[in-house]
Amino acid sequence: MPIDPYILLLLGTVGLAALLPARGAAAEVASGASTAAIAFLFFLYGARLSTREALEGLRHWRLHGTVLLCTFVAFPLLGLAARGLVPVLLTHSLYQGLLFLTLVPSTIQSSIAFTSMARGNVPAAICAGSFSSLAGIVLTPLLAAALLGGSGGGFSADSLVKIVLQLLVPFLAGQLLRPVIGGFVLRHRKALGYVDRGSILLVVYTAFSEGMVQGIWHQVSPVRLGGLLLVEAVLLAVMLALTWYGTKALRFGREDRIAIQFAGSKKSLASGLPMASVLFGAHASLAVLPLMLFHQMQLMVCAVIAKRRAHDPEPADAAAPAAPARTGTVTATRAR
Repeated sequence: MPIDPYILLLLGTVGLAALLPARGAAAEVASGASTAAIAFLFFLYGARLSTREALEGLRHWRLHGTVLLCTFVAFPLLGLAARGLVPVLLTHSLYQGLLFLTLVPSTIQSSIAFTSMARGNVPAAICAGSFSSLAGIVLTPLLAAALLGGSGGGFSADSLVKIVLQLLVPFLAGQLLRPVIGGFVLRHRKALGYVDRGSILLVVYTAFSEGMVQGIWHQVSPVRLGGLLLVEAVLLAVMLALTWYGTKALRFGREDRIAIQFAGSKKSLASGLPMASVLFGAHASLAVLPLMLFHQMQLMVCAVIAKRRAHDPEPADAAAPAAPARTGTVTATRAR
């Protein structure tokens, strides 16, 4: 089962923030740099993501609508249901982070990778992940405003303004400039990928530094972390079962069911971390902890499932009417 090397870098960054948190003038510099990094991240997201190619997938609206319902309806409902676990298993702060996790859009890159490994509908996974990313730019902040409200650790109407200025405006700028800079971004995607990851590490360092300075880590004990892991394991298991057996009841073909399962059961660390930094401010460190843990858990579990699906025998109804989902181009895989 894979251990994402990037998770190790994130944990190392958390350790650095615990030992050497940014204070005073250094904290102000780190905060300003983090704000600029977040804006640049979403500018690059906009420059990479081909809206035209994503919209071509509308011909298979049932599949993409199912993924969106899983991501932005089923997940949040399960998150709200977890409210009953406070304070037995979760503290209020950890629950807020868990609820935020359920509002984050799906991934693109790992959904495509696991769908391909399992011999599923890769073009559908590309389009579904793209739809989710586009929708998450708007839906995640709105859902956070509705479900977290003023209890979200600093979340307020001002956070919506920050979302627009730091996330939505740079994203739209990237989309508008995509015809001009899209080729450059694709040609240098490897180097810009390092910029992406470095920016997220800076965001994590700033958030956890603020948490250390304010002493909020005293709210988390090993027992509470164990409770969080247990809740997340149940959450992932429920979503994996829902996206697999629910799509069977909806009469999707095998390849489409695989795409829906991997796109509809995941949450994006790359999108969630910057959003949490904007939405939660000084409380972002506890807010992103559930997302970081869930990210690694979903990679490990989905890798095992994808390998087993790859050895499944071809079903007798392999010719079921699922083929129209094969839209999109390989170029979209470069989005994220």
